[in-house]
Amino acid sequence: MRVHIVTRGLAHAIPHRLLEKVALAAMRAIGCPGDAEVEVVLTDDAAIARLNRRFLGHRGPTDVITFPSGTHPGDRVIGEVIVSMERARAQAREAGWPVRKEVALLLAHGILHLGGWNDHTSHGAARMRVAERAILARVFGGDH
Repeated sequence: MRVHIVTRGLAHAIPHRLLEKVALAAMRAIGCPGDAEVEVVLTDDAAIARLNRRFLGHRGPTDVITFPSGTHPGDRVIGEVIVSMERARAQAREAGWPVRKEVALLLAHGILHLGGWNDHTSHGAARMRVAERAILARVFGGDH
C-alpha cells in the first residue's frame, strides 16, 4: 500500500512517517488490497472551506473532507483525504491532546469514510469511533 502526502504551503510539525503509519493502519482496517493508494492533503481553513462549499454545499471550514476515487473495479487509488490543520489545532486544544493525535484521528476517520463507513446514524458513528480508537492504538500504542 502507498500513501502520498501533500502539504499545501504549510509548515507542519506532523512527521510524514506518522501520517503514513496511520493511513496504512486505516487502509488495512477497511480491507484495502496491497496495491491500494491514498492521497493525504494537509491544508488550511480557507482551502478546505472552498472545497466544502463547492462540493458539499456547506459554508465555512470543516476538519476533514474525503473524495473517493475507486469507482471502477481494480482501481488502486481509493481516494483523497483532506485535513485542515487549523481545525485540527483548534480541536486538539479543545480535547487537551497533541495536534499530531488529532490529525491522526481525522486521517483515520477520513479513510474509514473512503472505505464506505458512515457516521450519519448513532450506530454508524459509534462503530467509527471504535475503529478510530483501534487504529490510533495500533499506531501510538496504549488506549486511544
